[in-house]
Amino acid sequence: MTEKDYSGTVTGKIGKNAKTTSSLGKQNPENIKKSKKEMPTINESLSVLSKEQISSYKKAGEIAKKVKEYAKTIVKPQIKLAEIAEKIDAKIVELGGEIAFPLNLSVNEIAAHFTPTLRDETIAEGLLKVDLGVQIKGCICDMAFSIDLSEDKKYSNIIKASEEALKNALELVKKNKAQTKINEIGAIIKQTIEKYNLAPIRNLCGHGLAEYEIHSGITIPNYDNGNTKELGEGAFAIEPFATNGAGIVKDGQGSSIYHISKSLGQPRDNLAREVLSWLIENKKSLPFSQRELEKKFGSRVLFALRALKQVGLIEEYSQLIEQAKGIVSQCETSLIIHDNHVEILVEP
Repeated sequence: MTEKDYSGTVTGKIGKNAKTTSSLGKQNPENIKKSKKEMPTINESLSVLSKEQISSYKKAGEIAKKVKEYAKTIVKPQIKLAEIAEKIDAKIVELGGEIAFPLNLSVNEIAAHFTPTLRDETIAEGLLKVDLGVQIKGCICDMAFSIDLSEDKKYSNIIKASEEALKNALELVKKNKAQTKINEIGAIIKQTIEKYNLAPIRNLCGHGLAEYEIHSGITIPNYDNGNTKELGEGAFAIEPFATNGAGIVKDGQGSSIYHISKSLGQPRDNLAREVLSWLIENKKSLPFSQRELEKKFGSRVLFALRALKQVGLIEEYSQLIEQAKGIVSQCETSLIIHDNHVEILVEP
């Protein structure tokens, strides 16, 4: 699950997203490069991986790979996204994993952060991004792929661009390991995508991973942002986005994906208190969806969500829309770096 590019700043837990730790997210991405914001050489939240963590990450990757293969068999044109989401969620659980974040199913110019509600009538069409997360004991494999559902397969080059960009970035990391420089990853992603006469999305990025935290530690840009710090050890997600548009995303409508913004305070509504308690215990700092809560608590949970939003206990992610309404592809995988060794959790 992606985040906006905050120019290599350190981000906290997802509930304290980078927009509260840095004002850089509101700048023009071309100006961000000039700031060369300093950043740690390691993923602060997860600088050394234990044997148990390594095992959990690898298991999450094994499950994610099988889910990816399964998803490609069920995603067809005109099928409702809600049906696809329910089947993929069920497959993750069936294979022994837990859902790390709501499945993102983003069509065409929607780059990220769309998940269907239970009654959503949106269908699969055009260029569909499937962004899924599997977690084992909080260790997350975050991965995504794109599918061309057009009749004439007119989006194949856009998909190839993001896929090749990810592969080239991974080869760089395999070569340089923990000493890989942040800006070099961004540079090779940008160069690869531009070979296809397309643009990378400059204000979306990869990120560090930590236990029960999807966005932790560093951000990994999709262009050379001038940050020469080294990647370091830990767990990371790299996710190039390619587009025939402007190469910038803007906030759109609500996504029905939420995160806890603060755990202190209580709403007056009894159900809202019950929902908040369940979220803190079961989701921790991970995002969650309206669809998930409706299945757990029924349709009455919509009132609880409204109450929690009103008192600022939860926040809703915005859909991320390509500024010029360009078509967007995404390719993502997670990797771990430990003991001078790089392991790709799911090969693209």
